[in-house]
Amino acid sequence: MSYNIRIVGTYPPRRCGIGTFSRDLANALEHFTGEVGHIRIAAIDKENLPYSIPVDLVIRQYEPQSWKHAIKDIITRAGETENKTVILLQHEFGLDPDDKGNDGEGTNYVDMAKALAEKGLPTLVYLHTVLDNPTEHQKKVIQNLAQYSDSLIVTTESAIKLLESPIYNIENEKLKHIDHGIRMSHPSQFDRLSIKERLGLKDYFLVTTIGLLSPDKGIQFGLKGFGRFLAESCTASQKDSIIYLIAGQCHPDFVKAENGAPYRQFKEMLDNALKESNVRWCIVNSIQNIEFNKYDVVFLDMFLEEKILLELYGATNVMLLPYLNMQQISSGILADTLGSGRVAIATKFRYALELIHSNQKCSPGIVIGRHARGILIDPGEQGVEQIAQGLDYLVFNKPKRLLMEKQAHQRGYQMSWQNTAWGLLQHIEFLSEENRIHTGRGPKFNREKPSIFQRIKNTVHPEK
Repeated sequence: MSYNIRIVGTYPPRRCGIGTFSRDLANALEHFTGEVGHIRIAAIDKENLPYSIPVDLVIRQYEPQSWKHAIKDIITRAGETENKTVILLQHEFGLDPDDKGNDGEGTNYVDMAKALAEKGLPTLVYLHTVLDNPTEHQKKVIQNLAQYSDSLIVTTESAIKLLESPIYNIENEKLKHIDHGIRMSHPSQFDRLSIKERLGLKDYFLVTTIGLLSPDKGIQFGLKGFGRFLAESCTASQKDSIIYLIAGQCHPDFVKAENGAPYRQFKEMLDNALKESNVRWCIVNSIQNIEFNKYDVVFLDMFLEEKILLELYGATNVMLLPYLNMQQISSGILADTLGSGRVAIATKFRYALELIHSNQKCSPGIVIGRHARGILIDPGEQGVEQIAQGLDYLVFNKPKRLLMEKQAHQRGYQMSWQNTAWGLLQHIEFLSEENRIHTGRGPKFNREKPSIFQRIKNTVHPEK
């Protein structure tokens, strides 16, 4: 059976991580022509951006009527084709305002899932945020999405454990783990030496942080850790051969928020970190013709289009991800780092614990990940010295670093977007098959006596 796929979420040209995720997923699904009919996007927009196919519907994020009209349009268009339409909701609290425009306080996704369920349309929800300590509203939204959808999809196993815990109390049968996809299936797609030669980095060891910048990315601590590493581990001549490239702009929403006050505070915080780090630095808006020999830190202040983004992954020796949000369950940057066969030094946020440490127990302090896939550090000020230690380990132990690259790629190889898309299609088919199975193949028994199985289970494995 072929399915039409309808994705509801942000989409390029909107600059948003979920938009990138939706685009990459849609592109990967297109390869399965036998299983997929057409793919269409209902794009959540707030800037009146220009869209083209596969976007055929636009939802005005802060207009309640626009959400209602989108629901009707999705249902109508699903009824106009012979193929069954499967809806993929890309849920993020920040995309779901209430009727008064309060971010994160809405029920638009829930209303959509409920309306689609009432019409019998298969609906799956990608959860891009699962919180350890949700508000009552946040918990209710997730529980309602579970109630009205066919499945909740997450990119980490740890998120499944959290969702089925007493915090959310969602049945395991509703939950599915599917890996975050990666762009590159093999490091040889982008030869590091040739890229470095092209970018003027041939004789440099490149430490990189990539992505939209904001205070929770922990850049200030990355700067301090890098500065400490240069001061404590490197000679003057060695310093001249090591560059920390911070590539990406501040998120547009962050720049505009509260008339720019948080943005100005963030810039001041970075200035203070640069002074404390005692590094030479510059800001550029192009990767071309940079005089790297004059600087220790380079800010590449530009939106990273696909070509330059992939080149930066290829050129990188170590990816530094000092994120401060330990509840983060997804990171395309970390996924692509492993997929590129590159080593990450990352704080112990949930997705890093899964990819780098296989969800094993992680003690405080610097930790070399399970199977040596990367290095984990603590967040914030306590991680500054650990960043310096991690860089010291990787810069001066080339054989170990190359082995870690191999181990990282081994995990990343499993996560190609084609594998992710195929896993999603298999899950859709499984859910469709389950719905076709009729109940009533045998009598139903209601329990009238205590369970002897539960009695034995409690005796053998008493709950603590």
